Amino acid sequence: MVEPIRLSPDDARALIEYNQAVFERYVRQVRRIPRRGAFRPRGIGHESWFETLVHILHVHEVWLVYIVHGKNRDRDLEPLFKDSRRKPSDWTEFAEYSARVWAGVRATARGLTPRFLGRRVRAPWMPGTYTASDGVLQTTFEQAHHLGEIIGSLWQEDREPAEMTWLDTRRPLGRARGRRR
Repeated sequence: MVEPIRLSPDDARALIEYNQAVFERYVRQVRRIPRRGAFRPRGIGHESWFETLVHILHVHEVWLVYIVHGKNRDRDLEPLFKDSRRKPSDWTEFAEYSARVWAGVRATARGLTPRFLGRRVRAPWMPGTYTASDGVLQTTFEQAHHLGEIIGSLWQEDREPAEMTWLDTRRPLGRARGRRR
């Protein structure tokens, strides 16, 4: 078995803040694109840019609001997966769902302790057990993967993607290499 990475609470909070900052940059960019373009199937993992952003929210919600808290049984997850608010069909519904997810994620982040991050957790669709730190890393890497799909398809249309570097997210939006966001 691979030894789990032990994030400190400050490390985990920094990654969560990064995830939200980058996510919001891509939401702003995709929202500026006409609906037909934002919702068009593109052959990426979740088809449209809109649906890919929704999926990223699903990942953060299920891991950082449910799984890391031990809410991993059918009775916990089935109502979540059936919740129609998780299937937004427009930007208004998306904004409501996104606000709910990030509020839950920030609540988790505020309560992080070394002991909590070392807790063993289980996701019913994955074999084995993981730590809450693994959950933070899973959301980070999965978001990066899906944003990479969006980035690739943006470049195919000669659209420059939003900045997603760690260093740029640590600065105010208007100061990153003089680029507009």
